[in-house]
Amino acid sequence: MSIPMSSISSIPTCYATVSIGTPETPLDQKLEAIAAAGFEGIELGFPDILSFASKRQSKEVQPQDFDTLCEVGRDVKQLVEKNGLKIVMLQPFSNFEGWKEGSEEREDAFRRAKGWIRIMQAVGTDMLQVGSTDSPHAVGSLDYLASDLQHLADLLAAHNFRLAYENWCWATHAPDWKDVWEIVQKVDRPNVGLCLDTFQTAGGEWADPTTASGLVEREGGKEALESQFRTSLEILAKTIPKEKIYILQISDAYKPKTPLDPNPDKTGLRPRGRWSSCLRPVPFNGGYLPVVDVAKAILKTGFTGWFSMEVFDGGPDGSNQDWKDMKTYARKAMASHDRLLQKAAQA
Repeated sequence: MSIPMSSISSIPTCYATVSIGTPETPLDQKLEAIAAAGFEGIELGFPDILSFASKRQSKEVQPQDFDTLCEVGRDVKQLVEKNGLKIVMLQPFSNFEGWKEGSEEREDAFRRAKGWIRIMQAVGTDMLQVGSTDSPHAVGSLDYLASDLQHLADLLAAHNFRLAYENWCWATHAPDWKDVWEIVQKVDRPNVGLCLDTFQTAGGEWADPTTASGLVEREGGKEALESQFRTSLEILAKTIPKEKIYILQISDAYKPKTPLDPNPDKTGLRPRGRWSSCLRPVPFNGGYLPVVDVAKAILKTGFTGWFSMEVFDGGPDGSNQDWKDMKTYARKAMASHDRLLQKAAQA
């Protein structure tokens, strides 16, 4: 099934603030680069709020100093509006669901949730991105995970806010789109939908940074892998209602020059999480994932909402991105967006 370019040419464009510069880069410079490239919205990254607040307060502001973060959040809102942008989503809210009843971690998760909701009010956004937990201590029952997300959804609903649930491909219990979609259906709240991601989908089901080939290696070889991945995307296109997709994040991935250690690192981060943190360029710039195939499958649902560039580009070796010219990089990202839509329409 071809997708008419006329039906997708007006898709709104977004760029994650954590995907340009560094946390130390002044937020106003990031916003200027994003706006100059023609993007309409931003995903506001929590690290950028912290950095902005610390500069304003001339001290290191702590992640749970919500009074201060809300105070400077109003300044962030004005700065974003000055650049003609919209804050589409606050991100990334992590390791919320799955903690045992009565645990300190669970109390902390709900304390953080209430604080982030206050920040959403201050900055003027109505959507919170929640990444599927990667804690090895989280309870694995999907019903239990869904119950926690129901509580969060109800907290958000009191303010007419939405929850965009994303599969992180290194997550402990919901690494695939099928997992988070099953959980979203169990949550069964009108303000809960999906944050889909080309990297998280292809990087989990099709690619593997720990193998020499860079691919998931299974019986039947690459032909079997391609067939299985194609089937997964066909099911996605036929299964998920377009109104339950809140945003699509876009990025590719470099194939690691040396396969990553399959074991978690000292912090407990799994290899796909390490891969995600610094080897994710914009599409058509050295990556190898089937990004077009993922985007087309999502467009086949009828989704025409936000396409958001969320990249973590440290160059092919993960350590040498030069952020001296952010405007050029943002323009490259916009060109990549345009090319992605053209390729998806032609595929």
